[in-house]
Amino acid sequence: MTKLTFTQLAQRVLVEVKTPLTIEEIWKYAEEKNYIAELNSEGKTPKATLSARVGDATEIFGYTGSRPRYYYLIEMATQIDLEPSFDKKSIISKPTKTYLEKDLHPLLVYFAKIYLNVYCKTINHSKSGKKEFGEWLHPDIVGCWFPIGNWSQSSIELSQALGVMNVRLYSFELKRELNFSNLREAFFQAVSNSSWAHECYLCAAEISESDDFSSELKRLSGSFGIGVIRLDTSDPDSSHIIFPAKQKENLDWESIDKLCNQNPDFKDFLKSIKDNLKISKIHKDEYDDVLSAEELQEKFQLLTF
Repeated sequence: MTKLTFTQLAQRVLVEVKTPLTIEEIWKYAEEKNYIAELNSEGKTPKATLSARVGDATEIFGYTGSRPRYYYLIEMATQIDLEPSFDKKSIISKPTKTYLEKDLHPLLVYFAKIYLNVYCKTINHSKSGKKEFGEWLHPDIVGCWFPIGNWSQSSIELSQALGVMNVRLYSFELKRELNFSNLREAFFQAVSNSSWAHECYLCAAEISESDDFSSELKRLSGSFGIGVIRLDTSDPDSSHIIFPAKQKENLDWESIDKLCNQNPDFKDFLKSIKDNLKISKIHKDEYDDVLSAEELQEKFQLLTF
């Protein structure tokens, strides 16, 4: 029997269903039809490979939406409804609940505080003045590492007297998932949003584990100095840094000033840092609440991924 490639598998499913589907739905349908048995694959993460292959084959597959993407065959674009209104439960058994990108914010805040000792603040993009540029200017979450609590009071006082207080500013770009279909866009966004910070991280809960994707992720991380964090929704303490960020020595003050003028959340973040350094005490209520690991586990147990 001739084995199917991942691309051929997706093509077969989309020809039969005749409606745009997510990668998860394509895989589920293929499982229900037992097409998986015909797949030419011995890898440990075939679904991730399917996502990578479909995302790469832009000459074959188009997509609608962004979170998640719904794929269709370009050759069938004029024959199908690209925004179907019928209930796809008759074709695919879909979960009734799912987590959103915003649901990951407390998970990242927890990881940053517990494992990086960074205090975080969520930046609300809707508060920005020029909204057409907001997506490429503002990170999702900003953070600060303070010497307070880490240095002796004498060292802090001397550094203040010399005007060289050593704080580190962080920029976090958050995605629900990372795969070949959104990798370059996500990295470009992270780079655009991070010029002002000492360190920048691209964070996601679902990261493709295919070998090709991992190699490209490593290459981009090394080229741009952007770190990568994998968030674990089932066990917050298993979240970890895949690739560390390259720490910059100097800050981009023009970008800091631009952010400060366009977004009140970022302006408040800078004011909090200044006030905390002035009194050598961190006011935790000025930053995002840090939930416990147990609270985070309970939160995600209520969601179907």
